[in-house]
Amino acid sequence: MTGTAAEATGTAAEPGTTAELAPGVVIPLIGLGTWPMTGEEASDAVARAINHGYRHIDTAENYDNEEAVGEGIRRSGIARGDLFLTTKFNKQWHGGTGVREAFGTAARRLGTEYLDLFLIHWPNPAQGRFVEAAAGLTRLAEEGLIRCWGVSNFKPAHLRELQAAGLEVPVNQVQIDPEHQQLDQLAFHREQGIVTAAYSPLGRNGGFLSAPAVTSPAEEYGKTPAQVVLRWQVQSGRVAIPKSADDRRQRENLDVFGFALTEGEMAGIDALETGAPPRLDSDEFGH
Repeated sequence: MTGTAAEATGTAAEPGTTAELAPGVVIPLIGLGTWPMTGEEASDAVARAINHGYRHIDTAENYDNEEAVGEGIRRSGIARGDLFLTTKFNKQWHGGTGVREAFGTAARRLGTEYLDLFLIHWPNPAQGRFVEAAAGLTRLAEEGLIRCWGVSNFKPAHLRELQAAGLEVPVNQVQIDPEHQQLDQLAFHREQGIVTAAYSPLGRNGGFLSAPAVTSPAEEYGKTPAQVVLRWQVQSGRVAIPKSADDRRQRENLDVFGFALTEGEMAGIDALETGAPPRLDSDEFGH
């Protein structure tokens, strides 16, 4: 097979712009989120983002846009080995040979022979098969079909179940923004060496973007409030996956590595935490 996971090395990245998930597997700290874009909107946004410099694209089976994302990648002309591609699969594939089938289906839709990162989208604990699903992912990684595996929306209790089965999770993609920091979740990730990937990193209503803790650094550094929040995410060591189909915002979201927030500025954004839980409870919701 050509272009296998083992052969994918990607392009050299600037220091401080990536995180290591596993030996030889680095993920760009800023990725393009693609939900809820579909069809031509998704293809066009992905192609333009790659041409703006994005090297990390995030999608999922449930977004119903994997084929469109694959088309955008092809349209961009980028070499597959220069791109970090993440997707996620649903609960119907948990257990048995399902994970292998999920990979084959996702790879066909995306038009790729391998995935850089394949995630269990939700734990669905009532179904009780996410440990089996994670074990299936490790087998795909051993065979070189995926470069790395991980999970999304897993609480510490779910992660402990995986650890009890001898499965060490490299990355967990969860909702993190200044008002929803999930402090216990982040603390567990730090203690266990799990990389945090933040989805909805700019929130959903954007209210905190007008807070002085965000607007003051924005004025100081000549950046937008959104750039300041994304800088807070990556400076905290997190991967951030903002969605945008707008050229200007795509460029701005990627341009967060040329400045640094002070400890006081970081603490000011940290203080915006409200203690509110994530939008969806992964003990109850899942697909």
